[in-house]
Amino acid sequence: MTGTGRHAGDVDEYAIYAHGLTKRYPGAEAVRGVDLHVHPGETFAFLGPNGAGKTTTIAMLCALARPTSGHARVAGADIRSQPQQVRRGVGLLFQHSAVDPDLSAERNLYLHARLYGLSHSRARARGATLLELTGLTARRRDRVRTLSGGLRRRLEIARALLHEPGVLFLDEPTVGLDPHARAQVWDHLARLRADQRTTVFVTTHYLEEAEHCDRIAILDRGRVVAHGTPAALKAAIGDDRVRVRTADDAAAAAALRQDLALRPAAGPDGLTVAVEAGARQIPRLCAALATRGVPVHAITLTEPTLDDVFFHHTGRSITHPGPPPGHGDGRQR
Repeated sequence: MTGTGRHAGDVDEYAIYAHGLTKRYPGAEAVRGVDLHVHPGETFAFLGPNGAGKTTTIAMLCALARPTSGHARVAGADIRSQPQQVRRGVGLLFQHSAVDPDLSAERNLYLHARLYGLSHSRARARGATLLELTGLTARRRDRVRTLSGGLRRRLEIARALLHEPGVLFLDEPTVGLDPHARAQVWDHLARLRADQRTTVFVTTHYLEEAEHCDRIAILDRGRVVAHGTPAALKAAIGDDRVRVRTADDAAAAAALRQDLALRPAAGPDGLTVAVEAGARQIPRLCAALATRGVPVHAITLTEPTLDDVFFHHTGRSITHPGPPPGHGDGRQR
């Protein structure tokens, strides 16, 4: 995936390193040759629709599922030969809740800490530290069922951190939450990274959540089809789009073609022009139209989105999944 980190001597530089991971089931191949590396302290995301292979890959990286082929090291341990060390070195939050709704937040953390092998005093101290870290101290004696979805998710993140893992895996951490609660969870994750330098690996199909991450990998049908920073991925697929609404779109289109060698496309909302560095091009467009005496009523700039990136690499939208590539979904790019 990355083109780096392929030599054995480099592997231990990474919190997560994988090469050629595959997972096959009878009649299906869920993961097909995933390569990746994640640096310590980095926030990394798998972006992809349901069924892309995200959860299966996470299960292999956490040594909960054995790969059909390939290898990986996570938190300094090999997922095949040292599965127990991997599990001790990672925290894991799956989509479904693992806390008891009838117990208090404080009691939940204490019992899970004891299951992790912490002593009585250490379990209480660690629980108190994490309640403070997640902003739940004031609600520590409240039953979990009385907490909002966002607070409950923060408690589950605290539970995953009880044994002080170096790597925290979060599989769709905000699924089912409203936008406000989702924002709260991400604010907490940002503080966690700043305070603890924890490596955070997230799977998501929410585009705005992927924007929070240092780097992302787009996973489609078990393969990594693109990777990089959100900004670099968007920049790589092409130009910004400037939409212009004028008093005479036909005259405006002719002016842009003849004076600026652009290729405007007409639509119900005006003209759309693909240009590099759109913010710098807007004054030139306005000047060219003014010279031709064409009044401009409105002008807007749209930069490429991660949905555009996903469509570019897969032929489908992640927000509105359509038929497989080659069948056409009515979307033009």
